[in-house]
Amino acid sequence: MIKKTFLSSLGLTIFLPFSLLFSLTFSLSTHNIESISHQLTTTSYTYTTIDQFLTPHNILRSKLGLPPLRWSKTLANYAYWWANQRRGDCSLVHSGGDYGENLFWGSGKNWSPGDAVADWGDERRYYDYHSNSCIDNQECLHYTQMVWRHTTKVGCAKVTCWNGDIFISCNYDPHGNVIGQRPF
Repeated sequence: MIKKTFLSSLGLTIFLPFSLLFSLTFSLSTHNIESISHQLTTTSYTYTTIDQFLTPHNILRSKLGLPPLRWSKTLANYAYWWANQRRGDCSLVHSGGDYGENLFWGSGKNWSPGDAVADWGDERRYYDYHSNSCIDNQECLHYTQMVWRHTTKVGCAKVTCWNGDIFISCNYDPHGNVIGQRPF
């Protein structure tokens, strides 16, 4: 897996022709700079990595007779952008975007995408379909987002925080966990 930080990506601009670099430098507004930095921080995943995120989601969904989720590069880019914002503290703070979002933090470096998805999926034992709520003051909203009937796409990212821990984010479109609605 190839990961690029914004700073290392900026180093690549040295190879641009000077006239292009000059033109880019003077034509960018603050909004455009944020957009370009978002694009430069995008990671490309191998099919194996995508599969590590996507397959466990779709196994859970298939057990409920739900259609499989599709991988979205747009959502993966968003997840990677947000994960990079959390690199400094590895804090489980939500992005506040228009997507559904599951976050995972693991101490140390030996956490895989499958570990995060399995952790969220294990919450199914705390979801009570009849009351449409989590039981025993437990967390179950990560699970319900994964199996939300109307969600069709997912995109995820994994980064190593500056302290060596792992931060994983998955984003979902359309988002789930709509108050008053059942996930499936």
